[in-house]
Amino acid sequence: MRIGELASRTGVSVRSLRYYEEQGLLTSTRSSSGQRHYTDDEVERVAFIQRLYAAGLSSRTIAELLPCTESPSPENSDAALERMAQERDRLSAHIGDLIRTRDALDGLMAINRAHREKLRVPLAG
Repeated sequence: MRIGELASRTGVSVRSLRYYEEQGLLTSTRSSSGQRHYTDDEVERVAFIQRLYAAGLSSRTIAELLPCTESPSPENSDAALERMAQERDRLSAHIGDLIRTRDALDGLMAINRAHREKLRVPLAG
């Protein structure tokens, strides 16, 4: 299938598919006129790449993990598992940062509400 059909079947833009190919995440064969052609297997590969991006992984990290899906050897599996653990730790730290930021905003909002309530209460005397 050509790049437009792959884009249509996966819901991913042609531009993104070209980027995936530039990053080594996706491969195609070329026709004599230079048009990209993909197999049906690439539909699932693009979906998998999209899930990895949605999980917050970079294209570099995804490129490190893909060999495990292509040739699942003990070496590839061990390396991929280690890399996934690193990414999970990074995401967990980021989640912790987001929670602290949310909690700080909650505190500021509570202070603001209390201040606004004081302004509404008439002063005695």
